[in-house]
Amino acid sequence: MNFQKTDWRGFECIELEFLGLGAKLVKPNVAPNGKWALKTEYFDAFPETEIELLRRGYHIAYNENRNRWAEDYDLHRKGEFIKFVSETFRLDKRCVLIGMSCGGLYAVKLAALYPEPVRGMYLDAPVMNLLSCPCALGKSEVSLYDEYYSVTGRTVSEMLSYRDSPIDKMHILLENEIPIVLVAGGSDEVVPYSENGQNLEKYYKENGGEISVFIDSARKHHPHGHSDVKLICNIIDTF
Repeated sequence: MNFQKTDWRGFECIELEFLGLGAKLVKPNVAPNGKWALKTEYFDAFPETEIELLRRGYHIAYNENRNRWAEDYDLHRKGEFIKFVSETFRLDKRCVLIGMSCGGLYAVKLAALYPEPVRGMYLDAPVMNLLSCPCALGKSEVSLYDEYYSVTGRTVSEMLSYRDSPIDKMHILLENEIPIVLVAGGSDEVVPYSENGQNLEKYYKENGGEISVFIDSARKHHPHGHSDVKLICNIIDTF
């Protein structure tokens, strides 16, 4: 396998191809602690949390997706990628999943399929309910359904009885005691919190799950991230 060394925001980055799609592993500039995080989508977007984790000795990994809707072919490849990274680079067998927006869709469904190698999750405005986003059947002001249909071929009628949204996987996360940091905007117009992340918050709190929740009532879908990155990373350190 061919590795190419590049630079990512001042950190050494190893680029490679994994099962036909591009992949990256960013190395810390300090002594590595063996821990690592997998960003599930939008690799270079709002990277402040990943940069802070790198400064703490984490590695950050990414494997491209065919699309952003977390279909099984991408999820299974990511499951293989987690194993590949841990074995090839001698890192922890378990990783933290970082999922923003549709990346949260990926993170939850990936953790449900492969819970054993997941140390915990940092979710930011995660897509939990596909009827909300992309279908915009509730409060969402933005419909991404045409894009979703072009990828999956699922009609809105079929989506009404679809049972493979992240909200259908929450019990698996709970059963496997996966801790979660959840950040979101209370004024999110694309992925409304009341239809998405709030379902996860309510389920975890009612059933004794470990979840830390930070809601900015004025924030919309962007920008992602929390104003106190160190606070978020302190929690991730406890996973």
